[in-house]
This record gives sequence, C-alpha cells and structure tokens, in this order.
Amino acid sequence: MSHDLFEAARGAMAFAHAPYSKFPVGAAIRAEDGKVYTGANIENLSFPQGWCAEPTAISAMIMGGARKIVEMAVIAEKLPLCPPCGGCRQKISEFAAKDTKIYLCDEAGVQKTMTMEELLPFSFETELG
Repeated sequence: MSHDLFEAARGAMAFAHAPYSKFPVGAAIRAEDGKVYTGANIENLSFPQGWCAEPTAISAMIMGGARKIVEMAVIAEKLPLCPPCGGCRQKISEFAAKDTKIYLCDEAGVQKTMTMEELLPFSFETELG
C-alpha cells in the first residue's frame, strides 16, 4: 500500500511553490477514511511564513472530513529520504498514533519506514493526545 502513497506524494511535489528555496517537497496521507490526501510546500517571500508539505496535506485531510493519519509518505526532490522537520513532526503527531508508519522516499520509491514514535520520541502530549 505504500507505493500508492509514494506516487501521490511525488505527484503532489509537482505542485510545490518553492521559488526561494528551490526545494520542492510532497507529502501524502492515508487517513482513517481510506482516502489519500496530498500536500506540497508553499513558500512565501516573508520567510518563514510559508507552509511545509506535511501540514498542507494535514489541512487537506481535515477539510476532507478525516481526523486520523493511518500512514504517510514524504519526498523531496533534492534530498533523498528527507524526514519531516521538527515542527511538522509535532503537527503530524497531533493526528497520528505512535505506531503510524511514515515512509521516507527517493525518486525510486519508499526507501525507509519509520514509526511516529521513532520520528518523534517523547512528543509533547496532554491528556487529549
């Protein structure tokens, strides 16, 4: 099932708006409703006011009516196996379980699979999380 997420993330990366960093990123989420939601980074001249690909995909998921990330793929054009940044890891953890699989990709496909717990050990949590 991870291959379709890779393809969706790679397709989303084509929509990146990265004129400043020249660092396109794509993300794809499979939510609890079974649908795939995608996002790309969208930069703004006023750094750091842009959006990373992961929260863009999370926004699409929320607006689509889903609330839980089942699995997620991330790809960056210029950095194989590019993991989500620290801020994005916390954003992902809001909607993911500790065992949610995060797929890190390169141009050939999924190359590394991590759990949310591995990606963000000791994440900030409250009784709501």
